[in-house]
Amino acid sequence: MKQRRLGGQGPSISEIGFGGWALGGQWGDQADNDSVAALHTAIDAGINFIDTAPGYGDGRSERVIAQALKARTEECFVATKTPPADGPWPPSPYCRWEDRYGAAYLRDNVNQRLAQLGVERLDLLQLHSWTRAWNDDPQPLLVLRQLRDEGKLNLIGICTPEQDQNCVIQLMRDGLVDVVQVIYNIFDQEAAAQIFSTAAETRTGVIVRVSLDEGSLTGKYAADHQFPENDFRHRYFAGDRLQRTVQRVESIRAECARYGLFPEYSMADIAIKYALAPPAVSTVIVGTRNKEQSISNARVSGLPDLPESLLRDLRQYNWLRGVWYSGK
Repeated sequence: MKQRRLGGQGPSISEIGFGGWALGGQWGDQADNDSVAALHTAIDAGINFIDTAPGYGDGRSERVIAQALKARTEECFVATKTPPADGPWPPSPYCRWEDRYGAAYLRDNVNQRLAQLGVERLDLLQLHSWTRAWNDDPQPLLVLRQLRDEGKLNLIGICTPEQDQNCVIQLMRDGLVDVVQVIYNIFDQEAAAQIFSTAAETRTGVIVRVSLDEGSLTGKYAADHQFPENDFRHRYFAGDRLQRTVQRVESIRAECARYGLFPEYSMADIAIKYALAPPAVSTVIVGTRNKEQSISNARVSGLPDLPESLLRDLRQYNWLRGVWYSGK
């Protein structure tokens, strides 16, 4: 497993990370025993970066991760998040930071994260969404600095809102965040415009999420596939979105076939390698729910990089689509 540094202040971490959303049960039924087995298999394969959040099963993902890590002697880096208090998601330009990320709320939530994970200090605390409206008065990030000074957390980050990922550029330039977590995949290439270059300039760590477009870029779903109602993707691919997505995935498959990548690479391998290609990227977290996925995700690190010409060819698949708007 290859490692990369998490920005200028962070440790060396595995370039493939373990995404813990499915452990909370929101991607269909999930047994905790399977989750723990997936975590152990991933760590055995060299993955030492784990991403989670309290919203993943009302803390269930955090608790399962804590349970698994108690049995390990390896040092793992766990990133979790604090969501905004009740209100619009993502926060609207009219939200006041005092109502969504007030100091007392942040302190209480960080203490909850410490208790759920069973640690005295969080490796990385990310605010789970943001709005550009707070950039000129970013008091929540200053509160997190105070909590860092008190020894409750180490690195500070923001998990970008899907609709305005570039809101973090000013924060990086102002030195207010150590890490940003962004969406970047073959369909969503916006981070390549300014986020990656700004991260390199400011030595900000970059975590890439959604490298597989919630599973569509694995190429395993037919246009008429039906996700169960307790699966997040039931909403994400609502309307005709899956049908249109599958058509594009098949075009990408044909593009990659011309380079003779199959069968050495799967479609998932190619998507993850694409997300790993920018030098500014520290790690790509891939959602994982069983041992088999842990093994297949980890092996990607050992595959050769994608040809530069293919990376250029894949730029044409950047897709300017609505994020949560079914059928558009």
